[in-house]
Amino acid sequence: MDKIRITSLSSSELKEFVLSLGQPAFRAGQIFRWLHQRGAASFAAMTDLPKALIARLDEQCEIEHLSVARKQVSRDGTVKYLFRLPDGNCIESVVMRYHYGNTICVSSEVGCRMGCRFCASTQNGLVRPLTSGEIAAQVYAAEADLGERISHIVLMGIGEPLDNYDNVLAFVRLISSPDGLNIGMRNISLSTCGLVPRINQLAEERLGLTLSVSLHAPSDALRSSMMPVNDAYPLAQLMPACRAYQEKTGRRISFEYAMVKGTNDTPECAQQLAKLLRGMGAHVNLIPINPVDGSPYSASDAANVESFKERLGRLGVNATVRRRLGTDISAACGQLRQEEAGRVKSNEDRRQD
Repeated sequence: MDKIRITSLSSSELKEFVLSLGQPAFRAGQIFRWLHQRGAASFAAMTDLPKALIARLDEQCEIEHLSVARKQVSRDGTVKYLFRLPDGNCIESVVMRYHYGNTICVSSEVGCRMGCRFCASTQNGLVRPLTSGEIAAQVYAAEADLGERISHIVLMGIGEPLDNYDNVLAFVRLISSPDGLNIGMRNISLSTCGLVPRINQLAEERLGLTLSVSLHAPSDALRSSMMPVNDAYPLAQLMPACRAYQEKTGRRISFEYAMVKGTNDTPECAQQLAKLLRGMGAHVNLIPINPVDGSPYSASDAANVESFKERLGRLGVNATVRRRLGTDISAACGQLRQEEAGRVKSNEDRRQD
């Protein structure tokens, strides 16, 4: 029989499980705090639990854990992890240091099926979704390795978060629990390529987190050439969903715009983008893309990015340029995982020879 993935249980589910073992309800709170506040990697570490209960937990449950397959540290202090899951799959997380604290960018899936043509995460498709416990384990593993607190979460790593909707929402509730790390919803950002039905569903949750929409182009023709998801949910559907989200939640949406040389960085694109966002009070995050092997795209030069930002400003759109972190450590999503997959394949080929 498969063991219960205890890290993925909500506090109410954990309480129900503990009661089924004939234990008092307060034991559930103890276990939850060990898992989500102290990052316990084993039941034996839960020193205030009876030995008989620890034995039952060992027998019936597993703590979703990750091992560090590779770790890279950038000159700018950014730390990138390649985490290995128990099933052998790998995912990536990146810790970025800012004046207000440490932000971790976590993965929500092993691989991705969205097919964005400038992203390394999607090159081999979707393998499987991550559980809420596996998403949370990235935060706990990074904190344990660095010996530093994580204060902000960005769901912008490998995978499309809204394609793994239930597990991602369960993770958000775990990580924001007062009995866990207690990271406030306003310190959590969720990035989506534009799954309109899920954006509408998320709006009804009224969670208070920050929604970031990967826009990257101001017209359907250009966006579809970069992001196949636009064929399913074109701008005529996406933008009303974004406006409705702002109205229902009272939270301003941030739009991500990867600056691609000669593709979406023209003055005409700036004009179209300003028209598309008119009246939203939205913020545009201009992103000089990291180089990705196999991608036909290259980054706009710094002068053109700055000119694009200034043009948007004159057109009434608030825009900033994202700090380009970790370019010396393959910090673009999916790159380190791709490198590891290539290394493993190369080793297998040599063994066969």
